[in-house]
Amino acid sequence: MEENPCILEIKDLRVSFPVHGGIVNSVNGVSLSLGKGESLGVVGESGCGKSVTFSSVMRLIKAPPAAIEGEVIFNGTDIMKLTEKQMCKIRGKDIAMVFQEPMRSLNPVMRIGEQIVETLQLHEDIPKRRAFERALELLTHVEVPDPESRLHSYPHQLSGGLRQRVMIAMALACRPQILIADEPTTALDVTIQASILDLLKRLREETGMSIVMITHDMGVVADIVDNVAVLYAGSVVEKADKYSIFKEPLHPYTAGLLDCIPTLATSCARLPVIEGNLPDPANLPEGCAFYPRCNQAQDICMTQKPVVKEYKPGHICACHLAG
Repeated sequence: MEENPCILEIKDLRVSFPVHGGIVNSVNGVSLSLGKGESLGVVGESGCGKSVTFSSVMRLIKAPPAAIEGEVIFNGTDIMKLTEKQMCKIRGKDIAMVFQEPMRSLNPVMRIGEQIVETLQLHEDIPKRRAFERALELLTHVEVPDPESRLHSYPHQLSGGLRQRVMIAMALACRPQILIADEPTTALDVTIQASILDLLKRLREETGMSIVMITHDMGVVADIVDNVAVLYAGSVVEKADKYSIFKEPLHPYTAGLLDCIPTLATSCARLPVIEGNLPDPANLPEGCAFYPRCNQAQDICMTQKPVVKEYKPGHICACHLAG
């Protein structure tokens, strides 16, 4: 199958933060690419560097105090080299982001319609009346019930699911080429989660935009993404199309995440867990960062850091035992 042209490429991204007594290395050489119209799932436990990676892509993490290295190529331009004024023209317009908890992103003292209008007028030369009409269209598009009255509501007057739909409407306001969804369903119940995921899937099919879905739950990405990248301790340990990842994972960590997905067969049994915790980012192991938790670890894993290799076309992995 012919690959889509690349719209976003992250090259050897490294992000570290100074802390008392040392340096925390949150992102350690992440390299990823996103095709036009592609949906990419970025998966890993909390603290593995997923959100820091894409907050850096959005230039939401400031340097200093953080130290950021690497390139982020968007449509041929390294946006890490842009001025803040130049980046403001891209952030929210060409690349938009939806966060995990909408109440932290929405202004609690502004009505919903005013916030969407503000987003539109920030990036487009549009009269206020037309902006309100567009806001109504957006709320209708993301299936907010009774959208006219919701325009005049405050965020606290909406349920969690409706607030997340409002955030998606705001993200879509300027028809972005890329939508980054950072754990958009974590705080919602299962039924609302499913409706939000179905909405994102439909919007992608209708608009042709690329989507990055950040999540700790492999089950969430099963239906909505084309490809999956697995992060551990700030590094990509495996990346492939979702069918290869689910059918034949090469990295023990990926296999562990898949084992944690509930199924009908495990509904009455205790789910498997990955023993241990993520390593201290200020003091990563000398060899493979996963070896203290890996039930297949060998001597080489303790002393030598595995390099990323392509084991099958499009299927990369960083593990001494892969293949």
